[in-house]
Amino acid sequence: MSVEDFHSAHPEPLKDGYSRIRGSPPMPRAATIRVRSHTCGCTPTSYELCEAAGLAFIPRTVRSSAGTHVSDSPWLRRAEADKLWTALLEGRAR
Repeated sequence: MSVEDFHSAHPEPLKDGYSRIRGSPPMPRAATIRVRSHTCGCTPTSYELCEAAGLAFIPRTVRSSAGTHVSDSPWLRRAEADKLWTALLEGRAR
């Protein structure tokens, strides 16, 4: 096994006209949260597709020498969050 076997998805480079995902500080809205998918943690910025209480959201984690910063996308219905997740992976949103 090589280290490449342990990588997750990497978002594609941003496309012209990409949409910005509005981020806000994480809010504890549910007792448990399920991570449905995630991008690779080998880069300074990584994303997760999470769901809880019938809704879904995308936390963005940015790691730097200054520390770690997490911001959450708006909480959306699952179908809307799935579309946003696909757009993020395809470089159409960030």
